[in-house]
Amino acid sequence: MQINNLRLWLITDSILNRADAEKIRGYLGNFFWNNSYAHQHNYAGDLIYRYPRVQYKVINGKSLLIGFNEGSEIVEKTFYNIETINLGKSSKVIINKELESCYYTFAVIPNQIKYSFLTPWLALNEKNYEKYMMLGDWRQRKELLEKILVGNIISVSKSLGYTVDKPIEAGIERFKEVRTTLKGTSMIGFLGTFFVNFEIPDFWGIGKSVSRGFGTIKKIY
Repeated sequence: MQINNLRLWLITDSILNRADAEKIRGYLGNFFWNNSYAHQHNYAGDLIYRYPRVQYKVINGKSLLIGFNEGSEIVEKTFYNIETINLGKSSKVIINKELESCYYTFAVIPNQIKYSFLTPWLALNEKNYEKYMMLGDWRQRKELLEKILVGNIISVSKSLGYTVDKPIEAGIERFKEVRTTLKGTSMIGFLGTFFVNFEIPDFWGIGKSVSRGFGTIKKIY
């Protein structure tokens, strides 16, 4: 499956923190409220459950917007129309913009690719969090996380209308738990590297709250 992917890097007059990704999402989501792909809600304010076509991230102090399919319009309009970003208590002036457009593959492949999580992967919901905590050793926890990882990729595939016609095999190489927050709530996230026989575009997110910048991955060459 080939997908036209837009990446927009926004360099501001001061360095951003990873937590600013949620504030950027809030600001641009309100700015483009008439387009549900900007914020994942319908007009009644209810959450729309689909893989986000627009994702807001902070990587190395820079804002990164990912847009594809229906989300491309949001990224393009941000490039042409947005000059400042309101983060609530402060505003950031955009001093440089870099827009990249390219086709990327999203598909099962014969060989395995190594990826790294650039931002915490929120793998655990309430149910599997309890299961994770009850498991006695890292080997068992690793097996659970590998199954969740495969499930995340299948979930994205379904949302994009891609049929997974071969088994997905994922292996965690190196992982560590990290504490992070989502909407002010403390959560466990994971950073590290993994292998999987699936090609995913760089800087896409997997897991929970990818529109807010969580679970961002990048290939390791």
